[in-house]
Amino acid sequence: MIDPKGRVVMVSGANRGIGAAVAKCLYDKGYIVSLGARDVLKVEALTVGWDPDRVLLSAYDARDVSMAKNWVAQTVDRFGRLDGIVNNAARYSDFTIEYGDLSDFDDVLAVNIKGPLLLLRSGMPHLRKTGQGRVVNVASMSGKRVVGKHVAYAMSKFALMALTAQTRSDGWDDGLRATALCPGFVATDMAEPLTDRSLETMTQPEELAEIAALAIALPNTASVPEFRIQSFDEPMI
Repeated sequence: MIDPKGRVVMVSGANRGIGAAVAKCLYDKGYIVSLGARDVLKVEALTVGWDPDRVLLSAYDARDVSMAKNWVAQTVDRFGRLDGIVNNAARYSDFTIEYGDLSDFDDVLAVNIKGPLLLLRSGMPHLRKTGQGRVVNVASMSGKRVVGKHVAYAMSKFALMALTAQTRSDGWDDGLRATALCPGFVATDMAEPLTDRSLETMTQPEELAEIAALAIALPNTASVPEFRIQSFDEPMI
């Protein structure tokens, strides 16, 4: 395993749910964390009592094309390096092929795929320098199979799988490894209204965070392209 001491990881959407759990998990394991979110006040609440020398908070909206570059620059200026990016910020939509406003479709793609792309565009030169750069993209089982009618969301997650594979291919020779997390229902406020299942029966954010941390800590010789995470038995295709 890679020693987390001194390693810097950016986490988007760190104000709640999966992002907050990943941020806390990485911090508890000894990483330096740079946390981006639209609601910085909520991230401040999460980080009360944390060592200020190991935390950076930044306003980040995946829709704003300038914010990715600025956040990466802030992180590198503050800590002198960048070792990992966790692309977690995302949004759901019930947009379907036959129904829904195209502006909603555009917004889903802006948040779920353009946002990660822009963070990687700014971050990859720094990740390459470490020789052990790590990218974890929080995708979904909706990026692996089609269930339900939410084509915008599914298309964005399929695209994120492609971005993950391309990141891994482009950065491989420089020790950059990329992993996609593909959970089903996770016990968050985004998932709760989409099913009649109770939150207790879903994958917990903290469980997903441990998997993200594992992907970041694995050595270059043991990279895992994707994790499929189930909380109940469901078809894989």
